[in-house]
Amino acid sequence: MEYNEFELKEGIKVHTIKTNKFKTNLVAVFLTTELNRETVTKNALISMMLRRGSKNMNTQEEISKKMEEMYGATFDCGLDKTGDNQVLKFYIESINDNFLPNQEEDNLKKSIQRILEIVLNPYTENDSFKKEYIEQEKNNIKQRIEGKIDNKARYAMDRCIEEMYKNKPFGLFKFGYIEDLDDIDEKNLYEYYKKLINTCKIDIFISGNVDDRTVNILKENENLSKLQERKPNYIVPQIQNKEVTEEKVVVDSMDVTQGKLLLGLDVNIDKEELKYDTLIYNSILGGSANSKMFQNVREKAHLAYVASSSYLRHKNNIFINCGIEIGNYEKALELIKKQIDDMKKGEFTQKDIEDAKTGIIATVKTISDEQDTEVSYYFGQELAKNKITIEEYTSKIENVTKEDIVNIANKISINTIYFLRD
Repeated sequence: MEYNEFELKEGIKVHTIKTNKFKTNLVAVFLTTELNRETVTKNALISMMLRRGSKNMNTQEEISKKMEEMYGATFDCGLDKTGDNQVLKFYIESINDNFLPNQEEDNLKKSIQRILEIVLNPYTENDSFKKEYIEQEKNNIKQRIEGKIDNKARYAMDRCIEEMYKNKPFGLFKFGYIEDLDDIDEKNLYEYYKKLINTCKIDIFISGNVDDRTVNILKENENLSKLQERKPNYIVPQIQNKEVTEEKVVVDSMDVTQGKLLLGLDVNIDKEELKYDTLIYNSILGGSANSKMFQNVREKAHLAYVASSSYLRHKNNIFINCGIEIGNYEKALELIKKQIDDMKKGEFTQKDIEDAKTGIIATVKTISDEQDTEVSYYFGQELAKNKITIEEYTSKIENVTKEDIVNIANKISINTIYFLRD
C-alpha cells in the first residue's frame, strides 16, 4: 500500500491509496463545512438532492443505469457529524480495470468523472434545483428527523450530546430541524449549494489501481477546473483543557420498557499524544467484553442489559451507555461511578492493560482490510491535521503504561447524566 496526497487547488486535496489488495477501485468525495444552526438542515438536504441527478444523468434511475453499465458499480452517499463539522460523503465503487474482460473500458476514469459530475454539476432547471425533487427530499428528511425516536439507544445518545453541547455546534442534530424546511425552496437551496461548493473543504480519495494517469484525469476534469481556490470553511479539532463543571442530570420520559442511562464524561487533556492513553483507559472502563462496565455492572451485578463505553476522539468525550430496568437507576448509577473511581485508584491489572492493547491493535490492523475503512482512517487524520501510519499508531498503543492510564483516569469528570425512562 502506498498513500500520497497533493493539493489540486487551495482547499481541494487529492488522496491516493495505491493497493493491489482489492478487485475494486473506490472513489470518494467528501465536502466538509462548519456545523452551524443556520445551515445544518440545508447541508443535510443538499446531500440528499445531489443523489437525485446530475447534468448528464437527470434521475436516480439514470445514475443507476450508468452504474450498471460499469459492470455493476455502486454509488452511495451519506452525511456525518465529525467534531464541529458536517461532512457530505459520496462514493463510487467499481471493478478494478485489471479484472475487466475488456481492459480498455477504463472503469476508474468513468468512476472519477461520474462522481465529480454528481457532486459538482447537479441536475437543475432554470438555475434552480428541480422543484419536484426538493419537495420529495424535504418530506424524506422530515420523516428521518421525526424517526430519530425509533432507535431509543441512538436517540438517548443524541439527547445526551445535545444537553452536553447546548447552544454549541456539536449539539446540533446532523439531519437538521423540521422548522427550517418551510423556508427552503429549490431556488435558495441551489444558491446556497453554489456557495457551499466554493467555500467548503473538498477531499477526493482514490483507492485501488492508481497511477500518474489517475492524477492527470483529475487535473483535466472540467468540473474540478471550474472550482475556485478557497480557505476552507471548516473547524480543525483543537486539544484544549475542559473546565470541570457540576454534574448535570437530565431525565426524559417516553414510552419505553427499558431505561437508557448515559454518562457523558469530559477528558481534560491538553496533548494529542494523550489520546492513545485515553483509548486504553476507555477499553478497560467499558470498551470491551473484559471491561469493568461489562463485567461488574452487567455480568456480576445484573444491573444492565447493555453496559459499555465509547471514546469520541474529536471532542475528547467518553460516553458510558447502559440499558437498565427503570427501577435500577440509582443502583446502576452508583456502581457506574464506582468503576470510574476505581480507575482513578488504579484498580485494574496488567492483564486488563494487555487485553485492551491486544483488542485495539487487532482493530487497527484491520483498517487496511476494507477500502472504505482505510479511506475513513486517512480522512480522519486529514481533518485532525495529524498524520500517523498504522505502524506508528500501533507503537503508541504498545507504549502506554499503567501510570499513563491512571493519569488519564484522574483527568476524567462527569459532565452530564442522561436518563430516558417511562
